[in-house]
Amino acid sequence: MLKPEISEGVIIYSFSQENKLNAMIAEKVKTELGVHFEKPGTKMAMDLGNITFIDSLGFAALLSVLKKARNNSGLFRICNIRRDVLKIFLLLQLQNVFQIYETREECLKSFL
Repeated sequence: MLKPEISEGVIIYSFSQENKLNAMIAEKVKTELGVHFEKPGTKMAMDLGNITFIDSLGFAALLSVLKKARNNSGLFRICNIRRDVLKIFLLLQLQNVFQIYETREECLKSFL
């Protein structure tokens, strides 16, 4: 489901088989990503390129991970969001909460 990679000291997560971040997987996503932020200073990017739908529990999972990152001096950023999913982020004004980047490359550069 979640596929982790490491590039330039940043953990990058993407979805390998799922195209929906919804109630069915939100808790697992929150747990798997959140555990990394038990170590202070962790840098993580979430690549949402394969995601076509996010429900309220999916957004709650992302917000929970962001809160855990901030509480432990970590960085959590989102990248590669499809336009239709980005519209929901904008509607909810989450661009004011998350650092969102159009591409994975731009996101990785932001950690430098």
